[in-house]
Amino acid sequence: MELRSVEELMDLLYACRHQRALRTAALLRRGRPADKELQVAGLVLGVEEVLGSAEGAARAVRHLLGERVHRLVRGDGTTADEDVLRLRQAWEESRTAGFDAGVLEDWRTVLELVAARNSRLGAVD
Repeated sequence: MELRSVEELMDLLYACRHQRALRTAALLRRGRPADKELQVAGLVLGVEEVLGSAEGAARAVRHLLGERVHRLVRGDGTTADEDVLRLRQAWEESRTAGFDAGVLEDWRTVLELVAARNSRLGAVD
């Protein structure tokens, strides 16, 4: 499966247990407010359950969200190891985090921003 639009990704996120993904992304936003790709990777981890694996989730968003998000979700060591570690720590912390992380729709603009940035970068290559 390859997601081609933010709308397709949003539909998939709504179909999974997105509350944990929302908490993960919110935790990452608190710790790394400028790193939108890391935050988006936290959201994408939520689709692992639907797609069966981190590899499947990473492949699904590679075209849409770019190589860095792909590597972060996959847990690839070629991305800065501390970013992969922070992502996985936030995912684990989100399991028991007891705060209101907002609603999925709040993330649409961030997803669109990362997708647009990736699209522009891809056009240059």
